[in-house]
Amino acid sequence: MRTIPIAPGEHYHIFNRGNNKQLIFLDIRDWVRFLFLIIYLQSPIVFQNLGRQVSCYLKRSVFNVDHGDRQKLVQKRYVKLISFVLMPNHFHLIVNELEEGGIAQYMQRVLCAYTKYFNKKYGKIGHVFQGPYKAVHIQDNKQLLYLSTYIHRNPRELPLWKNKEHIYQWSSYKDYIKENRWEKLLDQDIIANQFSNKKEYDEFVKSSTAKELEENLDDELLIDINEE
Repeated sequence: MRTIPIAPGEHYHIFNRGNNKQLIFLDIRDWVRFLFLIIYLQSPIVFQNLGRQVSCYLKRSVFNVDHGDRQKLVQKRYVKLISFVLMPNHFHLIVNELEEGGIAQYMQRVLCAYTKYFNKKYGKIGHVFQGPYKAVHIQDNKQLLYLSTYIHRNPRELPLWKNKEHIYQWSSYKDYIKENRWEKLLDQDIIANQFSNKKEYDEFVKSSTAKELEENLDDELLIDINEE
C-alpha cells in the first residue's frame, strides 16, 4: 500500500466510492445524513440524535444547529472543508488540515459513523466503502482551482443533472455562486478570493474542461491512506 504524509497547512483531495462501486445512498435520508457528517464532524464536538437533524433538513432545508454551536465548531475544528460533492456511489472533498492528524480523525469519524448507520438501517455487515479513503496532495494553486471545477462539474455525469450542476444540492457549487448555506463551516476563501465576484467563479467553472473526458477513478492513480 502506498502512503503519503498528511501535513498541517496543506490541502488534499479526499475521495472514495462504494464497495464494488455500489451505491452508497439508497434514499434521501442517506444523502442528508452524509451531508451532515461532512459538514459538522470537522471538530471533536459530538452531536446527538442525528435522525432528528435529518428530519429537520428534509422539512426546512437546514440543520437544527444554532449559531453559537456552529461558532464553537469553527473554533475547535481540526480541518477546513473547502468544497465537496456527493454522488450516488462516490464522493469528493477538498480539505485543509489544520492540526496534526486532523484529516485522519475527520475521515475516521465520517466514514465510521456512516458505515454503522448504513449497515444498521439496511441489515448489512462489512464494508460500505471500497477500502481506506484516498487522498492526493494538492501541490499548487493551479491544481487547487482545477480540482474545484472538477468537483463542481461532477454531477454532469448524471443525465438528469447535466448542465444543471449549479443547482445540485449535494455539492458546494451552489454555495460558491449563491448564498453559502454553511457559513464558515464551508471555508471558501482560498478559492473565492481569487475571483472578483460569484458570477466570475461560475463562469470559470462552466468554461472548464474538467469532466469533459468523463474521467474515472483509476485505481492505478489513487493513493491510499493507511489509517492503521
